[in-house]
Amino acid sequence: MNISQLHQLFLETSGISTDTRKIEQDALFVALKGDHFNGNKFAQEALGKGAKYVLIDEKEFEISDKTILVEDCLRALQTLANFHRKHLHIPIIALTGSNGKTTTKELIAQVLRTKYKVVATKGNLNNHIGVPLTLLSMDETTEIGVVEMGANHLKEIELLASIAEPNYGYITNFGKAHLEGFGGIEGVIKGKSELYQHLITRNQTIFVNTDDALQVRQSVKAENKITFGSQENTDYKIQILTHQSNASIQYKETVISSNLIGDYNAKNMGVSTAVGLHFGIPIEYTKQAIENYIPENNRSQMIEKNTNQIILDAYNANPTSMELALNNFLRENQNIKVVILGDMFEVGETSLEEHQHIVDMIEKSELKAAFVCGESFYKTSTQKVIKKKNYNDLRDEIEKQLFQNNTILIKGSRGMRLERILEVL
Repeated sequence: MNISQLHQLFLETSGISTDTRKIEQDALFVALKGDHFNGNKFAQEALGKGAKYVLIDEKEFEISDKTILVEDCLRALQTLANFHRKHLHIPIIALTGSNGKTTTKELIAQVLRTKYKVVATKGNLNNHIGVPLTLLSMDETTEIGVVEMGANHLKEIELLASIAEPNYGYITNFGKAHLEGFGGIEGVIKGKSELYQHLITRNQTIFVNTDDALQVRQSVKAENKITFGSQENTDYKIQILTHQSNASIQYKETVISSNLIGDYNAKNMGVSTAVGLHFGIPIEYTKQAIENYIPENNRSQMIEKNTNQIILDAYNANPTSMELALNNFLRENQNIKVVILGDMFEVGETSLEEHQHIVDMIEKSELKAAFVCGESFYKTSTQKVIKKKNYNDLRDEIEKQLFQNNTILIKGSRGMRLERILEVL
C-alpha cells in the first residue's frame, strides 16, 4: 500500500489513536513501539474497541483487511502526516526555542482564532510523535496550523521541520536548556537554528525579534523576514513596557497587558502581535485575545491561597528560564518574598555550576526565605538558603512554616513536580 492509498483510508476514519485506553470510534490505530511496550500486541483490542483500521509493522499480528502492514509504524505515521500536510495546502507556523514555546504557541493561536479556524499543538505534544499527531488532527476546515517543536539533541528540529514543512517559523530564544543532549550552549543554538535553516533553504518566512541579537545573527541569510521589536527599522515596532506587575507591550497607541509575568513573556506577546498583524488581525482583536489568555498547567499561574500570592511556574526549568524568572521576581515591588525551587534537569557537566549560580543570586537578594530541593541544589554551598535533598524533606520543612501575606515563587523541572507543595502552603 502506498502513502496515497493509506491517506485515503485515513480520511475515512475519525482520526489517529495510539492508545487503546483512549481510542475513539472509527479511528485509525497506529501500533507504535516503546522501550517497554509494543503497540502491535493491542491490534485486536483496538479493533474490538471500535477502530476502523489498525496500522501494524509485525506480520504475526495481521487479523483481517482491517489491519494494514507497513515496514515501520512510526515512520509511516510521520510520512502520512507530511502527505496530509501537503494535501491541506494551508499555512503552517512552526515554533521552537529553549523557553516559552508553549506559551507563545497558545498566544499566537488565541490571536489567530479571532479570524481563522486554527489547529495548534495540544499541550506540549511537540516531539517526533506529537508533531505528526498535530498535523493529522487538521482537516479541510482548518485555515492555519500552529505547530510547536521541541528537541533535546541535534537533528531533531530538522526532522520535525521536514515533516511539517512550515511556511513560517519563530525561535523564542536560545537558552541553557537540554545542555546534556546538545553538548552545550553552542549545540543549543545550532539545534534550534535547524528550523531557520529549513525555512531559509525553502525560501519561506521567518519572524525575528530584532531586540534579540542571536535571532538577528541566526536569521541573517533569510530573504523573507518579518521583524518586530523596539528598533526603528522593524516591520512592527512593539515596545516592552518594563517594570509592570504583569507582562505588557505597546504597539502604536495600543497597550496590551496580560495575565502573564515577566519581560520574557512580553517578548512572547510581541511575536503573537506581529503574527496577528501579518495575518490581518485588527490590533483591538489581538489585545482582547492576549488579555483574555489565562495561563494554566503550572506555567506562570497566579494563585491566591491563604493570604499568599503564589506564582506557580513548576512545569519546567532550565538555567536560563530559572534566572529570568528569579530576576523578574526579585525586581517586583512586593516586600515579603519567598522562593521554593527544584532541581533543573538535563544540564549536563555544568549542573553544579548552574545550580550554584541560582543559589548565589538568592544569597545576594533580600528574600524573606528561600528553599531549594533536589540532589543538585543540595550539593550547593549556601549560608542563607534552606536545602532539602528530596521532595518529602521539603514538604516537611514547608509544613513547619507560617506563610501569611507573602508572594511565593515556585519553580523547578517537571520531574520535581513542585506543584505538589501547594497542598501544604
